[in-house]
Amino acid sequence: MDTKPNTFTVPTTASDASSALAGPSALAGAAPADRAALREAMRPVRRLLAGYLGLSVLTLAVAALLRHHPGLVDDAVWVRGTIVVLSAALTCAFAASAARGSYGAFRRLRIVTSVMAVAIVVIVSLPGLFPAWVRVEQGVCGLLLVGVSVLLGRPGLRRLLRAR
Repeated sequence: MDTKPNTFTVPTTASDASSALAGPSALAGAAPADRAALREAMRPVRRLLAGYLGLSVLTLAVAALLRHHPGLVDDAVWVRGTIVVLSAALTCAFAASAARGSYGAFRRLRIVTSVMAVAIVVIVSLPGLFPAWVRVEQGVCGLLLVGVSVLLGRPGLRRLLRAR
């Protein structure tokens, strides 16, 4: 039974305030070394996802430049491009939460990246669905997501998250 009275402290620094706003972390009581190890283990995942997001945004920018060429940019490119940018942003948010120790975010990240990689394989393999340049871009995105899935499957990373 916790005998500590409920108290509220006012954050005095920006980092205290951001920690208070972020809510309880699964690693809040963990040793600083554990938190640092988790952040370090998640760094390559976050870099791959940043590349995925950057490439996805670049694809929409290229679509905007090529918008007057119906053979290169059609409605399907706009819809798919928008969905991919949104999912990439979501995966980056999941990765940030997982790097702070959220096992739920880690689990969601594993599911979303695996499902998106499978969806990309289907999209790239269906002939005529998208122009060749979009299929190549989606193939690169798929490779980035497969890399993320492989990194997330490492037992050491799961142990760091479960050691809360």
